[in-house]
Amino acid sequence: MITHLSGRLVEKSPTYIVVECGGVGYFLHISLHTFSLLPEDENITIYTHLQIKEDAHTLFGFVEKAEREIFLLLTSVSGIGPSIARTMLSSLTPSQVRDAIAGGDVATIQGIKGIGAKTAQRVIVDLKDKILKVYAMDEVSLPSNNTTKEEALSALEVLGFTRRQSERVVDQVLSQDTSLSVEDTIKQALKNL
Repeated sequence: MITHLSGRLVEKSPTYIVVECGGVGYFLHISLHTFSLLPEDENITIYTHLQIKEDAHTLFGFVEKAEREIFLLLTSVSGIGPSIARTMLSSLTPSQVRDAIAGGDVATIQGIKGIGAKTAQRVIVDLKDKILKVYAMDEVSLPSNNTTKEEALSALEVLGFTRRQSERVVDQVLSQDTSLSVEDTIKQALKNL
């Protein structure tokens, strides 16, 4: 198994790169996430996954190990092949995919081209426990590292609303407009509570 390549970046496009190592050029399929993180210099190290089928040996490249881990988890799900996994990692960052699975966010996963409702649900059912265990995460509803969200939730609790009820409404408000101030977020949430 080829686990990584260190060499000279000879060619790059949004869907593939060619890395020359010891006089041999390796063609690697990449996601848009990896493309955006490729360094400007020619010498690179890239993590790989080699997929072997009857009719082809296909090499996939990743700038980050975390992206490769998510890719391998995704391809372990029935109905998710390497091309759909690569599309997922081109549409969302690895952390967004991880958080959507951990949070059971079917809508985010279903929003990716080529994924229907049943496949999105299967991805969540098959991978949620693995994601939570591998990344040592607790159950999550949606990423909560947003200070606006936390301040709005605290204010709504002071006003007498339960945290669970408030969190659902605040998440909905912020999903529509992430640039809202704390005050505007609270006002919008109060209209929906």
